[in-house]
Amino acid sequence: MARYTGPKTRIARKFGEPIFGADKNFEKRKYAPGQHGQNRRRKTSEYGVMLAEKQKAKYTYGVLERQFRNMFEKASRSEGITGVNLLQALESRLDNVVFRMGLAASRAAARQLVNHCHIVVDGKVLNIPSYQVLPGQIVGVRERSKSLEVIAASLAGFNHSKYPWIEWDEQSKSAKYLHKPEREDIPENIKEQLIVELYSK
Repeated sequence: MARYTGPKTRIARKFGEPIFGADKNFEKRKYAPGQHGQNRRRKTSEYGVMLAEKQKAKYTYGVLERQFRNMFEKASRSEGITGVNLLQALESRLDNVVFRMGLAASRAAARQLVNHCHIVVDGKVLNIPSYQVLPGQIVGVRERSKSLEVIAASLAGFNHSKYPWIEWDEQSKSAKYLHKPEREDIPENIKEQLIVELYSK
């Protein structure tokens, strides 16, 4: 599947926040990209604000338009609040769970670990980043991949207590997905109600 591989700092500057994680280049230039980025004072329409919020969510989780739309439609058919359902579905993606476990420094790196068959779900190798992890399932590192330097470097000093819906086991390098996260536990700065309003138009 195609995915965005362009300059991430430029996208972060577009939204005015480091949506891909710590970025020293973004910290140096927090204004919008382009020749007139520092002087731009253009007023954004209501539709533009909603569209920007959707784009931010897509870039944050690394999901393309068709997949994102399908996730929204499924979220709207489920019980509960549509916007929260959507964020929970994004958080339940296998690549995101691997990222939250601290096995990778970014979602893109987590996606690569999944694609290269380094990750197992309930003991079986799974190489589908978009797979929806279910409560009770155990996500871990494949036995022969546990010595990978990239995983060890990412885990060094990682605080696993940040995400209460994931129970980490240091010895087995695996984690149990306890339940879908509550909205207040999801740290991403996304106004999901704007996305709901956009798709409702």
